[in-house]
Amino acid sequence: MSLSNMRPAEGSTKTGKRIGRGTGSGLGGTSTRGHKGAKSRSGYSRKFGFEGGQMPIQRRLPKFGFKNINRVEYKAINLDVLQRLADVKKLTKIDVQTLIDGGFLSGNQLVKILGNGALTAKVDVEAHAFSKSAEAAIEAIGGTVTKLK
Repeated sequence: MSLSNMRPAEGSTKTGKRIGRGTGSGLGGTSTRGHKGAKSRSGYSRKFGFEGGQMPIQRRLPKFGFKNINRVEYKAINLDVLQRLADVKKLTKIDVQTLIDGGFLSGNQLVKILGNGALTAKVDVEAHAFSKSAEAAIEAIGGTVTKLK
């Protein structure tokens, strides 16, 4: 055996249909396209979502609301999460990188600190946004609040 006499296994390959080569081939005439209609014509391409003239589903279903393209999405972190971080890791400064390392968010998320829960540890917090109650609670203990851009 050599490259010059290798052949595919028996039955593993088929010859393609030679369409439109006369009636004697059995595939002439309409060339497997059926009779008449748009699909039998050359250059036919159906519009996406076309349902044969029936009102398409994207026009039947009702539309409502809108997407605000200027919306800024924040990952919410509560004060009790900051307290747990301060207790477990003995931290005095909590920033975005600390929260990423702790597994609370991924690297590209913006952080907003919310005022749910109690904070007893004096910590300096850096985040993209703060609720008024969270800001007041952190500063009441003696910590500082730094807003990132």
